[in-house]
Amino acid sequence: MAVTVETLEKLERRITLSLDAAAMQKEVAARLQKLARTVKADGFRPGKVPMRVVAQRYGGSVQYEVMNDRLGQAFSQAASEADLRVAGMPSISEKEGASPEGQMLFDATFEVYPEVKLGDLSAVEIERVSAEVDEAAIDRTVDILRKQRRTFAQRPATEGAVEGDRVTIDFEGKIDGEKFAGGEAQGFQFLIGEGQMLEQFDQAVRGMKVGESKTFPLQFPEDYHGKEVAGKEADFLVTMKKVESQNLPELTDEFVKSLGIEQGSVEALRTDVKKNLDREVKFRVLARNKSAVMEALIGAAELDLPRALVGGEIERLAESARADMKARGMKDVDLGALPPQLFQAQAERRVRLGLIVADLVRAQNLQAKPEQLQAHIEEISQSYEKPAEVMRWYLSDRDRMAEVEALVVENNVTNHVLAQAKVTDKAMPFDDLMRN
Repeated sequence: MAVTVETLEKLERRITLSLDAAAMQKEVAARLQKLARTVKADGFRPGKVPMRVVAQRYGGSVQYEVMNDRLGQAFSQAASEADLRVAGMPSISEKEGASPEGQMLFDATFEVYPEVKLGDLSAVEIERVSAEVDEAAIDRTVDILRKQRRTFAQRPATEGAVEGDRVTIDFEGKIDGEKFAGGEAQGFQFLIGEGQMLEQFDQAVRGMKVGESKTFPLQFPEDYHGKEVAGKEADFLVTMKKVESQNLPELTDEFVKSLGIEQGSVEALRTDVKKNLDREVKFRVLARNKSAVMEALIGAAELDLPRALVGGEIERLAESARADMKARGMKDVDLGALPPQLFQAQAERRVRLGLIVADLVRAQNLQAKPEQLQAHIEEISQSYEKPAEVMRWYLSDRDRMAEVEALVVENNVTNHVLAQAKVTDKAMPFDDLMRN
């Protein structure tokens, strides 16, 4: 029997499902018989409970289960026969009006996946960035490795603090003569000139000696993370408790070996640093170009969004936000009261992009190939001390492999679109790439 599909609006469809009442009751009776073998009831031995008691106690729930199972099977079969790609779960309700004798009729309302109309990719304009690791970048990274192993020695009390020194201070801040949250500390430590403090604060302590106190004004930026003080001016009283100069280790073969580089030469260290930076640059460049491609795809495609998919994505985003807030210790927040509209735009964008990418993957056969998955895992593992163990960690878990597969598919889509589009290449400074 042909399935009649009724179009309600855009992506919404409706079909009628028919269940055989006699077959339903037969299935219910069979399940009750099976249940009676193990059911327990006061006054009866296990397996000896009368069927009327079993039916009275469990008949309603068993009938509900059977009906759900039969409706699920009927809907799946009807959707398959009608060649429908169903988006989300159907809403099924008993059909209004009289049903034919011996039949039970239901209406199943649902959404289908949209047709994705992707424009001419050859007309799409995309900026593709590239970046190189220069000698200056290697120098800075080597300096960072040295700083990670630096030592500190207390300066004489007659010497003031200079850039690079580690200082220990007591401070108290007031706004309009009143203390404010986070504006006071004792024994606070930071390094001068490394951006750990606001520039005005950093400059104020330069030249101070142990035991010296100073009062100075500080203007908090308008975009300061502490909203209660953002844009306001505070007066700070600072007392210097300790000043320590830093000592960087010499760049010797011994130092290189302490980093785990067996060759133990400065050249070997620089080669290793460049290799790691090249890998990081590659991933960052790929991420930026991928983002540009995905943005271009969104602008080049036309499609309707299934409400069911958007709703499901909103729920996932809300649940992720609740988990994050809980992990941050926000116990006083009503985690269940996050309004759906808070996630609406993000959910719509994710669903839209997911549908476009999935359609392009099907149309152009851009699925991840086994050799691509293997190569990607090998590349990731090279940044770890024991690559073989990292590879086994990925290969032994389906969820982790699914994440790798999704990344490889996105890379395939990116490469396909860049090969079709009008691409403008732009060399990006290394520092700019690493800042973003």
